[in-house]
Amino acid sequence: MAGTLVANTINTDTGIYSTNNAYSGIAKAWVNFAAAAGGATVNSSFNVSSVTRTGTGQYQVTMTTAMPNIYYVALGTTGVAANGYDANRLINIDVWSTSIINITLTSASSGSPGDFSYVGVAVLSS
Repeated sequence: MAGTLVANTINTDTGIYSTNNAYSGIAKAWVNFAAAAGGATVNSSFNVSSVTRTGTGQYQVTMTTAMPNIYYVALGTTGVAANGYDANRLINIDVWSTSIINITLTSASSGSPGDFSYVGVAVLSS
């Protein structure tokens, strides 16, 4: 029997489909947060359980559902919320495990770590 399934919304609250890890070619996790001396404030996220400040300009992103292995890609951007971009800011992302990413934010001109008002990270995996 052939047919067509049409749905506006499909909800699933458990398993790999709840975090899109069953699909190829889409972000498996992402987070947008403000980095500050008092800690990280998550503005929006998907498959991220926490963002923790571990030092000046240093943050740890923990994913809710781990990646299947450590061979995933984590991409990031940083800037100032008012204008969204500042070429003087750098982000270094270190894949630490299947569920943890370490981030270091630095000033391009001085090389010193710093807390920036806008940080975005996306995780891609097969």
